[in-house]
Amino acid sequence: MLTLETTQSTGHDDAAFSAQTLARETPRVYGGQVLAQSLMAASATVEEDRPVHSLHAYFLQAGSIDKPLSYGVQKLGDTRSFSTRRVHAYQEDTPIFSTIMSFQEPARGLEHAVTMPKDVPNPESLPTAAQILAGIEHPMVQAVAHERPFDLRHVSTPLYLGSETSPSTTNMVWIKAIAPLGSRQVAHRAALAYASDYTIMEPIMRAHGKFWLQPGMKVASLDHSIWFHDDVAADDWLLFAYESPAARGGRGLTTGSVFTRDGRHVATIAQEALLRLPEFK
Repeated sequence: MLTLETTQSTGHDDAAFSAQTLARETPRVYGGQVLAQSLMAASATVEEDRPVHSLHAYFLQAGSIDKPLSYGVQKLGDTRSFSTRRVHAYQEDTPIFSTIMSFQEPARGLEHAVTMPKDVPNPESLPTAAQILAGIEHPMVQAVAHERPFDLRHVSTPLYLGSETSPSTTNMVWIKAIAPLGSRQVAHRAALAYASDYTIMEPIMRAHGKFWLQPGMKVASLDHSIWFHDDVAADDWLLFAYESPAARGGRGLTTGSVFTRDGRHVATIAQEALLRLPEFK
């Protein structure tokens, strides 16, 4: 999922990598995979004791799961405390994704954080995607149920096959990597980035009675930002608590916070997504 191979850099890139596409739920490359692999590529050009603290990304066009995927890294700057990198993801020499990331040496300073929502059921009490989708033979459904490298447990009503009966602009999901991720913090932050794109559109859909297999609906991530506030263990349960403050012009915005099981606020996420629906054509 996160393994990259170093290749010869060309043009303006200071480093280059190739990667495999593993998630094959749809013909398009999953956005979270590109986020995670871009983070791994950029991190390979920065000292490991200077972890990523923010990334701001744009999805330029849909990538194909059947074409080779490569990453080019540009070193934009290194100061006493910060490093900045730009990463482009390419298919057939065409950029499909662009991001700028910032890395910072650990530092002391003012501290505060939002609190975790109260009375959230623990993940062990919630059904898995495989349990919810058991017996449904649709290829996309089977991929969601059995092929994802993460375990997802919805606190909110899952939107796999049907809509929310009580419209809401919020969404909460417990997520953790199925395989152990080791001790390197970069792998855990990249895994969080990977998982951050799974359910981030659901508050928009939930507010308007839509669901993933809605006939005629087409969705795409437009941009995506993550701020990392603390070290994270992505192979343990993380609560992704999302809210959509606005939707207009065929676009919807979602913001959210990520909490550890003991309530520590480790990341903040924002994304604007495109949702095209047949009733607005």
